Amino acid sequence: MASVSHVTIRKRVAFLFLVISVIMVGLIGRLLYLQFYKSAWLSENAVDQRIREIPVEAKRGIIYDRNGRELAVSVSTESVYAIPAEIRNPEETAASLAAILALDETNLKNKLKRRQAFTWIKRKIDAETARKVQLLNIPGIGLTQESQRHYPNDNLAAHVLGFNGIDSQGLDGVEMTFDSYLKGRSGSIVIEYDARGREIPHASHRFVAPVEGNDIYLTIDFVIQQIIERELERVMKETQAKAATIIAIDPRDGGILALANKPDYNPNKFSEYSPKLWRNIAVSNSYEPGSTFKIITTSAVMSEHTVRPEDRFFDPGEVEVQGRHIHCWKHGGHGSQSFTEVVQNSCNVGFVTVGLRLGRESFYKYIDDFGFGRHTNIDLPGEAKGITIDRTKATPINIATMSIGQSIAVTPVQLVTAVAAVANDGKLLRPQIVREVKDKSGQVIRGFQPDVVRQVLDTSVTKQVNEILESVVSQGTGKNAYIEGFRIAGKTGTAQKVGAGGYSPDKYVASFVGFAPADAPQVALLVIIDEPVGLYYGGQIAAPVFGAVMKDVLQYLKISPQLSPSAKSGTTEAHVLVPSLINLSVPEAVAELKKAGLTPRIEEAGDRIADQIPKPGSRMPPGGGVLLYTMTPRYVAGEVTVPDLTGRTQREAADMLAELGFVINPVGIDGKDGKVIKQDPLPGSKVLSGTSIDVYFE
Repeated sequence: MASVSHVTIRKRVAFLFLVISVIMVGLIGRLLYLQFYKSAWLSENAVDQRIREIPVEAKRGIIYDRNGRELAVSVSTESVYAIPAEIRNPEETAASLAAILALDETNLKNKLKRRQAFTWIKRKIDAETARKVQLLNIPGIGLTQESQRHYPNDNLAAHVLGFNGIDSQGLDGVEMTFDSYLKGRSGSIVIEYDARGREIPHASHRFVAPVEGNDIYLTIDFVIQQIIERELERVMKETQAKAATIIAIDPRDGGILALANKPDYNPNKFSEYSPKLWRNIAVSNSYEPGSTFKIITTSAVMSEHTVRPEDRFFDPGEVEVQGRHIHCWKHGGHGSQSFTEVVQNSCNVGFVTVGLRLGRESFYKYIDDFGFGRHTNIDLPGEAKGITIDRTKATPINIATMSIGQSIAVTPVQLVTAVAAVANDGKLLRPQIVREVKDKSGQVIRGFQPDVVRQVLDTSVTKQVNEILESVVSQGTGKNAYIEGFRIAGKTGTAQKVGAGGYSPDKYVASFVGFAPADAPQVALLVIIDEPVGLYYGGQIAAPVFGAVMKDVLQYLKISPQLSPSAKSGTTEAHVLVPSLINLSVPEAVAELKKAGLTPRIEEAGDRIADQIPKPGSRMPPGGGVLLYTMTPRYVAGEVTVPDLTGRTQREAADMLAELGFVINPVGIDGKDGKVIKQDPLPGSKVLSGTSIDVYFE
C-alpha cells in the first residue's frame, strides 16, 4: 500500500513538473515574442501613453521684390488641437467646440474618441475665435501658434507668387517652385505624462526650435508690376476682352520685371476663385502669335542674307502656295515696296515670299535657336512648350503660314524671351524670376546670374533688325506705340483664333511686342489682348497699351529722352495728332485729315467713316496715310447701351457714338450747328456694336 502510495506521489510530482515545464516554456515563448517581435510596437505605445509631442510650425520665408518690398509674408495665427487621452467627456467637448469653430458635432465627437496621441481640430483660426476656445479651458484641448501666409498687396503679382496650402506648403507660383527654400524646418514641444494623464514634474520636457525658411528676392519690380496691372485693368474694361497678358523683361540679364494676367485672383483667399483663374496663361497657354512672329522671320532672313532692307517686292493682295491663297490684310495689296516697308506694313505677301526663299531647314534652325517648341525653363510651374509642326513633315504651305505667325503656337514667355534676344545683340537668355535666396542673417545662399542659352544672331544683324523695327513704330503699323522723345522698336500682331473646323471669323488675339530704347534696350515688353470686343487690330488696341506702359516704365527707370519733342529718328518733322473721323461723312473726314497734314486712304465705297487706322489720338509724321473704312464697321457683335445724345451737336454725338462702336445716321440737318432732339433707338437701349443710330437734329 505504501509502495503504491509512493508511486502515485511520484507520478503526481512528475505530472506537476510537466505542467510547470509547459507553463515555463509558454512564458519563455511569450517573453521572447514580446521582447523581439512586439518590442517596437510596445515601445511606441508606451511612448504614446506618456509622451505628448505638439508640432511647432516653422515660419515661412518672406518673398520680396527686387528692391526689398514685401510681396508675401507669414503672420502668426492660432490652431486648435486635441489630446484624446486627456478628454474626459468627448460628447460635451465636441458640442462646445463645434458651436465656436463651426464644425460638424458628430464628426468632431468621433475624432475625439479615436485612440491617438494628437489630432488637429481646426487650424489657423482668427484671434477672436481662439480667445473663445481658450476661455472654455477644456482638458485635452489646446492652442498652438502656426504661421499663415499673407499677401499684403492682394491680387498684385498673383500668378507669379502663387499660394500656400493649410500645411504652409507651396501649391503654385514661386511658392511652389522654391518651396524647399521657403518652408524651413518644423520644431516640436515634447511633454511627459503619467498613466492618469497628469504632467510628470521634472520629467524630460524638450523644445525643438523650428528653423525659419529662407527669404526670396524676385526679379519683379513692384512699381513696374503696378503699372502693367493698372493698364491691364483699363484695357480689359475698355475692350471687354476675355483675357489679357503683359510681360516686361530686362533683355540684358533675362530678369522678368513684371508679369501679369487678367482676370486674376487674390491668393489670400484663392479657394474662393475658380481654379481656371489660378492658371498662369503667360507661361502655360500657347497661342498663334500672328504678325509679332514676323520679328523672328525678319531676323532669320536677314541673318541668312536671304534679303536686304532695300530689296523690292510687289504685293498684289494675295499669293498662292500649293493651291491655297494667302491674302494680305490690306485689300488690293501694298503694291511695290522695299523689305523695310514690308515689315512696316506687316505685309503677308512679302513675308510669305521671303519665308519660302529662306527654306525649311534654315527656317527651322531659327525656330529651334530662338527656343520655340521647348521649355524656356523659367522658374514657374506648368510651363508649356508651344506647338511646332514636325520638321520632316513641314510643307511649303506650312513654311508660308509660319512666316506670318500662323501654324505655330508659342507661349507669351517664349515670344518675349525671343524678342529680348533680338534686343540683346542676338544672345538668348533663360528668363529668370528670382534674383537671390538669402537666409535670416542676410547671407546669400543661392544667387542667379544671367544664363546665356546660345548666340542666335550676329550683332551686325540685330542692329539692322532693330532699325527696321524702329521704323515700324515711327512710320508703320506700330505708330500707336510711339513715345515722344524715345526710340521705340516693335511689331504689331493680329491673329485669328483657331476654332472648330478652322479659323474663327470673329475671335482675334491683338498683340504688340517691342523694346526701348531701340539703340540700347533696357526693357522688352509684350502685350496680348485675347478676344477683344469691337476693335481688334493689334496696332489699334495693343500698341497704345504698350506705349502707355513703356512711357511710365522708362520714366520710372529714369531713362532720359533721346530725341527732342519735335524730332524723331531719321527726321526732324514733328508728329501730328490723328483726329477722330469715325461717323463723319467722307468729304468731312478728308477735310479734317488735310487740315491736320495727313493723307486719306479710303477703303470701300460707303458714305460715312466706319473705322480708321491709326485710331484717334495717335501720333504720326506729317503726310502719313490714314486708312478710312466706309462700309462695314470693324466691330464684333456684343450688346452695348445706347447713350443719351439729347442737346449734343452733330460732332459731339458722332464722337460719343464712335467711342461705343455705333454708326451715326443724322436726320434733319444741313449745317453743323443743330442740336439733337430725338434718337432711335432710345437712350438706355441695348443694341449690338456697329448698329446705325438715327439722330434727329433741330
